[in-house]
Amino acid sequence: MQLRKTCFVGLISLALLSGCSWFSGEEDVVVMSPLPKVDNQFQPTEVWSKSVGNGTGEFYSNLHPAWQDNRVFAADRRGTVKALDIDTGKEIWSADLSEKTGFLSSNLPALLSGGVAVADNRLYIGSEKAVVYALSADDGTVAWQTKVAGEALSTPVISDGLVLIHTSNGMLQALSQTDGAIKWTANLDMPPLTLRGESAPVTAFGAAIVGGDNGRVSAIMLAQGQMIWQQRISQTTGATEIARLGDVNTSPVVVNNMVYALAYNGNLAALDLRSGQIAWKREVGSVNDLIVDGNRIYVVDQDDRVLALDIQGGVTLWTQSELLHRNLTSPVLFDGYLVAGDSQGYLHWINTDDGRFVAQNKVDSSGLQSKPVVAGGKLLVQANGGEVYAFTR
Repeated sequence: MQLRKTCFVGLISLALLSGCSWFSGEEDVVVMSPLPKVDNQFQPTEVWSKSVGNGTGEFYSNLHPAWQDNRVFAADRRGTVKALDIDTGKEIWSADLSEKTGFLSSNLPALLSGGVAVADNRLYIGSEKAVVYALSADDGTVAWQTKVAGEALSTPVISDGLVLIHTSNGMLQALSQTDGAIKWTANLDMPPLTLRGESAPVTAFGAAIVGGDNGRVSAIMLAQGQMIWQQRISQTTGATEIARLGDVNTSPVVVNNMVYALAYNGNLAALDLRSGQIAWKREVGSVNDLIVDGNRIYVVDQDDRVLALDIQGGVTLWTQSELLHRNLTSPVLFDGYLVAGDSQGYLHWINTDDGRFVAQNKVDSSGLQSKPVVAGGKLLVQANGGEVYAFTR
């Protein structure tokens, strides 16, 4: 179970903590695996590090950097947004999105949450206050800001002149990339109890493909916001409320007219892009984004096993089980290796051929929860405390 995730009923937020027994009356103690001993085949090199505000602290957040050309863009939860030089980490500009109160020079935090996205010389970011911001990539000035239907927990996705936001109350909204005007809203429906966090959509052939808290994957027309198809990939029958959570919080992946999607307590499924029909499914659950590369799918499951699966039917090729319950980030492929961070601040580098560890390095004692970002020949990592690091192999 992901310790960093939270679920909510109505307006009441509860932390999903191991050992708690709100629903079953029984203790379910989860023990974090000890740090594996790794004989490093190479030493990852820290090129630079730079503080971006106060980070996210103990709050669950999907905030992670983005990059374009020679600049890295990163933000903290309070509202600081910075542009950094990708080679040196030197600050190019800094903006503050916190709300000016005029009282004793205090500001209300913006509560940025949804990860930074950059496109066409603008960066986009959402907040827990249900606001989406568009900033100039040149100097950080706000081009527009729009109130959306709910907390903007997903990373914005820019496509066909639209900024797509999946909000915490189950709405997918399309905003004009030009001025932020809301073009359409699609209701994805949601159950009374869900994990905190939302799937960022992926776009393909004029459609947005997105996972929902109801365990379904939906295809929606970008032009009008009309539903094309929906397919349930999670049908949970657990004995407790938590065991029956079936959110599709991961971002789908589209490859060769197939949609690959992953649910918590559910399945990894391959769906036909045109019809939504299931080609195959495999019982694997997660809240971490998956990777499709060639004929393989890489997954970090909800117990923090790292799996390589065959793309044709989900057959397991290898499993790495030495990181159980270390609260891994979503993995990325970097320089031929699979890389994931953990809640104690380590990066784990894994051989994609056999799942063996090839390197390990301590990044930051505040821990890691957002996935690393590959920026050309560098790996960007944002720690919970607000420090952004750039590594090379």
